[in-house]
Amino acid sequence: MKKRAAHIVVLVCIGLGCVAGIALSQPPQVGGDAAEAHQLTRTATTIDVSKIYGKIQIVKSFPDYKVQVVDSFPDLRVQIVNSFPDKSGKWQIVNSFPDFKIQIVDSFPDFKIKYVSSFPGKE
Repeated sequence: MKKRAAHIVVLVCIGLGCVAGIALSQPPQVGGDAAEAHQLTRTATTIDVSKIYGKIQIVKSFPDYKVQVVDSFPDLRVQIVNSFPDKSGKWQIVNSFPDFKIQIVDSFPDFKIKYVSSFPGKE
């Protein structure tokens, strides 16, 4: 009986050690302000928004970029066109064969856009 109890204790200790090892191997969870600060450093500094033009497909999942539509301080001014989306900020909305897939989000965008009727391009 003592041998079986010792065997169970050893197995429980090994199990707890595995759980503790898994917990310690996970990266720490970052709270709100730090996550927002990280997001701010990532936006528009690593993406050359002037090269995002052409045929654009609006998607709900698996986008190339997440974009927030704003009224002020955009990273890119976007003009929706029906043909010749050949300059920075000119987007032709399509349903298939896009150059870029864009998801419209309310928070944590990769960059921000503003819809304009003239003078598209990088802000």
